[in-house]
Amino acid sequence: MRNLTVIEAPSILGLRPSGVEDLPTALIQAGLLDQLGLTNADTHTRVEAPPYDPRRDEETGILNAAAIAHFSANLADAVGDALDHDLFPLVLGGDCTILLGNLLALRRRGGRSGRYGLLFLDGHTDFYQPSAEPNGEAASMELALATGRGPRLLTDLEGRGPLVREENVVAFAFRDAAESTQAGMQPLPQTLHAIDLDAVRAWGAEAAAHRALGLLGTAYWIHLDADVLSDDVMPAVDYRLPGGLTWQELEDVLHTALSDERALGLDLTIFNPHLDPDGTLAARLTECLSRTLTARGGQER
Repeated sequence: MRNLTVIEAPSILGLRPSGVEDLPTALIQAGLLDQLGLTNADTHTRVEAPPYDPRRDEETGILNAAAIAHFSANLADAVGDALDHDLFPLVLGGDCTILLGNLLALRRRGGRSGRYGLLFLDGHTDFYQPSAEPNGEAASMELALATGRGPRLLTDLEGRGPLVREENVVAFAFRDAAESTQAGMQPLPQTLHAIDLDAVRAWGAEAAAHRALGLLGTAYWIHLDADVLSDDVMPAVDYRLPGGLTWQELEDVLHTALSDERALGLDLTIFNPHLDPDGTLAARLTECLSRTLTARGGQER
């Protein structure tokens, strides 16, 4: 089993400075490093984001597009270094655009013929095009950008084309279909595997996770947006939706995904500690991560 390393990636370039930039600090203060057995300062690093610009870019229609591209390359350096040293990176965002840097690290390793998968755990599908995103926030577009849809500045990072093939993606437990359709979001491509929250509930979380891993068919990255959790148990997110996974369902999914030796890394995004004044949710999220990350390599919980 590869050793863990934590990479702090507190970028809010794809959203706004609302509080998610303090996610890494909140979880570390809640004891995450200690619970994961990472007592040495060398076991984690931090990648700082460029300054935030609230002006929407005229050419791309996206906030901070050039800065996101720059940050993605820097984050890819850190993730790639971890992978080169046979480490399992846990990347703490930040907003969802940190996904681009994580996938860029894999794309660099695989070349044009390399294939990696993406298990996308998110309450939203994040497949907006700039014309349908009212605020120009790339955190509503990162799955579209990662699969090559959108301005070239963010879909062709380092000239490497799409960061992941849509047939190697599973969007899992999302529940925004009505909202995104009403907003005019482009539809998910038919070749991208979609297992919405209703399907997860119909099959059961663990069985649905096994189905998802079977669809991936390759080594994969795990993207976890805190808003995949039920709004009843995780209200500390910026864009809330009714419903969502229970803590136990999320732990079942993560345990299954992390037990598979093909799992390459995990990122966590969107938890906003400013909406968790007593730290209760940070502590519960820390517990969830520490419990499920022990599943790597097939260890028991």
